[in-house]
Amino acid sequence: MDYNAILQPYAEDKTVNVVIEIPMGSNMKIEFDRKRNIMVLDRVEPNVFAKPTNYGFIPGTLDDDGDELDVLFVTDQAVPTGVVSEATVIGVLEFEDDGEMDHKVICVPADDRHSGNRVASLDDLGEQWQKMVKHHFTHYKDLKSPGSTKVLGYGDAAKAHEVIAECIERWNKEAA
Repeated sequence: MDYNAILQPYAEDKTVNVVIEIPMGSNMKIEFDRKRNIMVLDRVEPNVFAKPTNYGFIPGTLDDDGDELDVLFVTDQAVPTGVVSEATVIGVLEFEDDGEMDHKVICVPADDRHSGNRVASLDDLGEQWQKMVKHHFTHYKDLKSPGSTKVLGYGDAAKAHEVIAECIERWNKEAA
């Protein structure tokens, strides 16, 4: 399925469309292969580096690393690979991988009214969540290329929307 052809980055009311690649808790590095329009198992990570959140991308975007803009999709349960959801943007993880910016936009489901856990900002996730995610992305490549990743910090929703706009513009210039 060509997610980039059928979905716009933004859905309604500044929500974004998110495509899940890796379910929370999985150590399978699954990536969308844009040329073949399929999900591909890129590699299997050590169990200790299982994803702390669901991981995916925003279609119709390109980050500095040449891939669609990554998303950390925060839910209480794992979301299967290939599922699409409208999401509310709450922040961004400023991340560098092998010298290239590789942002991680942080989102929650756009309609999670019934969960009782409405998250509206990074602060709602708590300091421990932020430390856990920072630790994961600082160290997940340590066994094969130590020091190749660097977490530069977190930005709020406004910063995340700036990153999204830049990535949409890059997509329109380079990939479309």
